[in-house]
Amino acid sequence: MAWFRKAKKPKEVREGRSAVPEGLWVKCDGCREIIYSRELQRNLRICPKCGYHFRIGARSRIELLLDEGTWEEHFAGVLPSDPLSFKDTKGYKERLRQYQAKLGGKDAVVVVTGQLDGLPVVLAAMEYGFMGGSMGSVVGEKIARAAELAIERRVPLIVVSASGGARMQEGVLSLMQMGKVAATLARMRAAGLAYLSLLTDPTTGGVTASFAMLGDLNIAEPGALIGFAGPRVIQQTIGQDLPEGFQRSEFLLKHGFLDVVVERTQLKATVARALRHLKPSLPQPTP
Repeated sequence: MAWFRKAKKPKEVREGRSAVPEGLWVKCDGCREIIYSRELQRNLRICPKCGYHFRIGARSRIELLLDEGTWEEHFAGVLPSDPLSFKDTKGYKERLRQYQAKLGGKDAVVVVTGQLDGLPVVLAAMEYGFMGGSMGSVVGEKIARAAELAIERRVPLIVVSASGGARMQEGVLSLMQMGKVAATLARMRAAGLAYLSLLTDPTTGGVTASFAMLGDLNIAEPGALIGFAGPRVIQQTIGQDLPEGFQRSEFLLKHGFLDVVVERTQLKATVARALRHLKPSLPQPTP
């Protein structure tokens, strides 16, 4: 007789709530398969089925690259301002407060010193979650200071880029950061110090047009979107279909814009080997 009775739905479903806890499963943007979120975290946020690299935050990137317990943050007190009193649907100051409250950081880059496989380095990691990793005055200032700190300590600099480009709310002051950082990196090169640029998904706009492409070695993660203008803008401008995979890291590697594409699991080891090759006098790891 139970076959003819109408089964009652659980209360959570009747009220429009799923009985499955939110965030327990994640859909992969690469293969569209459903992944257990804890399994994804254990795999460094790489899809175990297709190898798609999910985006990760700046502090996760620091923990991935630097030896545990060795890093110290610098320039955390450099704060953004609102020089243009910019307002669109919200005031710029209000947007900054919202992102700062959400992420805990003051702007879209974190600068630290630490050790990578026993090698002393300065590392700047961009936070895409903070206004799309846009480059404002604070981002440019902190990366320039990171390069100056590397010169002072005679150690390599690593910058991990993840950005939508210049920050429109700061106008020309944002664009000025491109030249400022490039000039500081030129001082690093003159001092004979290594600069490695790690490009992640996405790296676009003024960041790509400046420090992201100026590394002694330009390294990218698989499938990362890298370019100046977006593919849709370019396609509409030139009125032609773009090649498959256009502006993805593998396409750029094939056409000479990158030196190597490295999976996230091999990134730390690859960077360590590169640093020792670029500067043989750096200390070697203890057996």
